[in-house]
Amino acid sequence: MADIGGTHIRLAQCQGETVLAIEKYRCEDFSGLPEVIDHYLRSHSLSSINEACLAVAAPLGSDEILMTNSAWRFSVGAVRKQFELERLEVINDFEAIAHAIPRLTPSDRIKIGGGEADEQGNIAVLGPGTGLGVKHLTRSGESWKVLAGEGGHVDFAPVDDNDLHLWRFLQAKEQPVAIEEILSGRGLVNIYQSIVARKNIKPKFEDAEVVLREGLSKTSSECTEALHQFMNILGSFAGNLALNLNTKGGVYLCGGVVSRLRNFIQATAFRDRFEAKGRFRFYVVDIPVFLITEEEPGLLGAAVFLEESR
Repeated sequence: MADIGGTHIRLAQCQGETVLAIEKYRCEDFSGLPEVIDHYLRSHSLSSINEACLAVAAPLGSDEILMTNSAWRFSVGAVRKQFELERLEVINDFEAIAHAIPRLTPSDRIKIGGGEADEQGNIAVLGPGTGLGVKHLTRSGESWKVLAGEGGHVDFAPVDDNDLHLWRFLQAKEQPVAIEEILSGRGLVNIYQSIVARKNIKPKFEDAEVVLREGLSKTSSECTEALHQFMNILGSFAGNLALNLNTKGGVYLCGGVVSRLRNFIQATAFRDRFEAKGRFRFYVVDIPVFLITEEEPGLLGAAVFLEESR
């Protein structure tokens, strides 16, 4: 199995829905997918594999896969042929994470406000990382159905004056302003740069990791302000997803950025913004939000999909 993002690729083996032998690599260290799969197989002394599931951060629909936030591209048919696979499944990376949600236990998540989740209710999952992944799940008989879509690329909707300044700052660079340009690693940098521009300060940082570090340590007030605005906008967007499909089953957060902010979220207005839906606050106020703490939900979901789709 593989979980292929814009920055990292994770590979693993599975026994049923149990994930084993996980390895994480930087995509930029390899020329493409076949090279890193070959490296993994040799590292684990695997002469061959019979079946695989690839969870990719890219839209699907053709044999040629073009990664959204990476220069990688590959042919599904060519990969199947090169590794002599009897079965190869390719799904969206957030579809994989969505498949993992029903398998999570209470110890795999942290609750951020709201009431109790309806076990039969619709679910939303979103994750800011290199990009922004979004998926919904709905109950279909005795199983769950993951709804297709590219929710990370909808337009950004400003809520307050700071959001409006950010929107104008980004609109001067590109049109339209997609929410992924804000709720992602590069989006955090965009927020920071809009704040220093508003204050007529020369920007010091251009890397999301640095903005995170400086903001969490409070060594840069602008970086800390950027983290607050990031979480505020994330709250508004998560609340919009809850409205879209009446997600009584909960809204789930994951991704490299929010995982770093695990202990910071409660100090922000995230939940207030989630519930700030005017006369429809009643519709979302009891909907719980969960931060996923399971380390590899994408690989878990790929294993679940591989097993359930036999």
